[in-house]
Amino acid sequence: MADFIFHPTTKVYFGKGNLPSLGAEIAACAKDILMVYGGGSIKKNGIYDKVMEILQKAGVDVVEFNGVESNPRLSTVRRGTDLAKESGAAAVLAIGGGSVIDCAKAVAAGAVYGGDPWDLLSYKVPAEKALPVFTVLTMSGTGSEMSSGSVITNEETKEKIGLDNPCLRPKASFLVPEFTYTVSPYQTACGSADVISHFFDFYYFAKADNLSMQRSIMESIMRTVVDYTPQAIKEPNNYEARANLMWAAAWGCSAITDSFAAGASMVLHFMEHELSAYYDVTHGHGLAILMPRWMEYVANDETMARLFYRFGVNVMGVDASLGEADGVKATIAALDQFLFDELGLKSRLSDLNIDEENFREMAEEACRLNGGKLQALVPLTAEDVVKIFTMCL
Repeated sequence: MADFIFHPTTKVYFGKGNLPSLGAEIAACAKDILMVYGGGSIKKNGIYDKVMEILQKAGVDVVEFNGVESNPRLSTVRRGTDLAKESGAAAVLAIGGGSVIDCAKAVAAGAVYGGDPWDLLSYKVPAEKALPVFTVLTMSGTGSEMSSGSVITNEETKEKIGLDNPCLRPKASFLVPEFTYTVSPYQTACGSADVISHFFDFYYFAKADNLSMQRSIMESIMRTVVDYTPQAIKEPNNYEARANLMWAAAWGCSAITDSFAAGASMVLHFMEHELSAYYDVTHGHGLAILMPRWMEYVANDETMARLFYRFGVNVMGVDASLGEADGVKATIAALDQFLFDELGLKSRLSDLNIDEENFREMAEEACRLNGGKLQALVPLTAEDVVKIFTMCL
């Protein structure tokens, strides 16, 4: 097992009964906050009113910042940073899914920095501190509610970059499964695809020889996603389904599973970041399209084939008697069926009006941002990435 520092710092309040503690948690460190949210759905479904009542009782003054996009943009971060500075906010509260939380984290870092937030996001200047971040989660998927990362798109340069620093990890996150009842079937499916990709990218294919125990835990969480996502789509108010998806997603980027990642890579995420940077694709949908085709491309590698087979048997219910070669094919077919037939996601980039025009530029950019090659058990060059993108058409 690899050396690691285990220091989970996000305090998680799970369930509706814990939501009133939001006021005390924030009031303990700030009386003036910036509240960040998206397009206003929290006002339609009642979450906004519940949160505001709690904050008012705690004596917390709120300045609102809304309009965060599904792929948060640098221009939005800049506007939020300016407002945080002008208002004198001492903390940031994100109410939403991963995009809102990522934006809030970037704003929290930008608010205590004297220059352009892009300096921090592009690693020109180290992000050494940030305003305290709190979250109320309204959509399961990215795991940003427990992670130290933030991914932002520079719409001018078409760069989508992830900033990762312990100062961005939320101080407290409130996970209320009922708050996800109104999430659409499409967004539920995209979120679940994102969860599976996290375990693929960050942990399951880590460069370590002895990860049997860790992979067993990952498989259990991924199996939870496979079992409960169809239920959540068919029965949006199914508490058990929504609760299990919410907790599974939180594990995907938590400090707990960070301890599993010995030499992990993020090839799926690096490739998808280019899709959403160029075409504003929903992150989880882009990942869903890429996953099976990437698996096909690297399945000839002996180690990858063995791990795909294990994933298929333990997560996707593939018949263990098939043997490795046929089992890998059955695994990819089972994942295809789950993502595109059962969850109803479109299976091709062409279905999203994407063609090969920018594939070369996107592939080179993905590799450039990562030292010239996407490092993994099977490293990918720009030429490899172009081929995978093409397979997704």
